[in-house]
Amino acid sequence: MKIELNQKVPDFELIDDEGNTFRLYDVKEPLLIVFYPGDDTPVCTAQLCDYRDGIDVFRDLGIEVIGISKDSVESHKKFKKKHNLPFRLLSDPEGKVAQMFGCKTLLGTINRAVFLIGRNKELLWYHKETLSLFRRTKEELIEVIKKLKQENKI
Repeated sequence: MKIELNQKVPDFELIDDEGNTFRLYDVKEPLLIVFYPGDDTPVCTAQLCDYRDGIDVFRDLGIEVIGISKDSVESHKKFKKKHNLPFRLLSDPEGKVAQMFGCKTLLGTINRAVFLIGRNKELLWYHKETLSLFRRTKEELIEVIKKLKQENKI
């Protein structure tokens, strides 16, 4: 199943870096989902630290940020602590959620991508990277969010 723009995203559950269950439909605010290949890799670290540095702006805009990779809960816990990441990291070891979003590769890895999910769980915007060494910056994402707010989509 491929999720299309303006369609409702199916509910899913994953375990976060603290061992708690995260359920998409329990989240009340708009959500920025960040799929990334792996903890402590250079581009992923730079990307998630960039979003960490912009977390106050994301929060002021009413956006919750989460990261998803195939790494284990323990790996996420260490990565989050090491880089002082202020958002949840979810473990998708089999890549089922990544596949649902079209981010799982033929080799079973996860492509770098960002998805903006609205309050009503509709897909408002997304960007999948063609090469995993590219990433969207916090400034780019904040501009997208502000534009969607101006259009009353968020």
